Amino acid sequence: MPIYVYWGEDDFALDLAVRSLRDRTLDPAWGSFNFDKITPDRSDAAIAALNQAMTPPFGSGGRLVWLVDATVCQHCAAELLAELERTVRSIPDSTVLLLTLRNKPDGRLKSSKLLKEVAKEYREFAPIPPWKTDELEKRVRQVAAEVGVKLTAAAVACLAESVGNNSRQLYGELEKLRLYAGDSQQPIEMETVERLVSVTTQNSLKLADAIRTGNTGTALSLVADLLDGNEAAIKIAVTLTSKFRTWLWVKLMVERGERDDRKIAEAAEISNPKRLFFFRQEVQSLTLAQLQQTLPILLDLEFNLKRGADERSILQTKVIELCQICRSGR
Repeated sequence: MPIYVYWGEDDFALDLAVRSLRDRTLDPAWGSFNFDKITPDRSDAAIAALNQAMTPPFGSGGRLVWLVDATVCQHCAAELLAELERTVRSIPDSTVLLLTLRNKPDGRLKSSKLLKEVAKEYREFAPIPPWKTDELEKRVRQVAAEVGVKLTAAAVACLAESVGNNSRQLYGELEKLRLYAGDSQQPIEMETVERLVSVTTQNSLKLADAIRTGNTGTALSLVADLLDGNEAAIKIAVTLTSKFRTWLWVKLMVERGERDDRKIAEAAEISNPKRLFFFRQEVQSLTLAQLQQTLPILLDLEFNLKRGADERSILQTKVIELCQICRSGR
């Protein structure tokens, strides 16, 4: 009874996983007979998917039943839950039942608990937060190995910084680099990545650095680039808040005299303690009081965005305020 449950905001990565699952399950010669994609416009979509999952495949290969935008993990009537409980443990091994969801499953529901228990894969496809550089670089290495591209460590870091958490762009840029490398067995250098990779948007971490140094002109330019590149204003605000909160914790722990890097990293929620060297360097020019003043402004930014304020105007205003705080005393 192979059951897969996928959800998350990274649509491109989720779509790749669906295609991979389809390729692994179906025999190309019999794919049109053994693939059922059931969309939510059917009132009986969930029941239809369960019924189809019980149908043996034709010819060779397996059967894939894909229930698109499933709602059983958000609300599930008693009759549907009973059918789910009766069916999911009886699905033949030759059939794969895939459920993709718009929202995260509600862990309180019996249907969600049941599917999590029986699913072969119960997986979220969420964009990596842009401030988690270690995870972004790890993702670059994973996709590079999948695509067949060798990169130096510096090239990995450069590519991660350039594309951020944009999965679609990451695959596209790595495919470009693969074609450029041709039959060469030498790892691609950072200079090649800088020359070939398209940086169509600036990421929010660069904006945080510009604010930290009090560079108002650069910060406002980055705000314009981000918004013009369709970056969500609330995501920019969340990234800035997280970055400044991390800087605040590092500064606070250092000023308290804490010398254990692991304790500082744990307090600041930094996954790799080795990166503390860079965080210490970044907060040297700022006082604890300055960092403390930034958080109310950032929280006010998030509050106003959630209330529907004009995104460009409120971002520009708050960025100017933040730059003034970080520049004061210099």
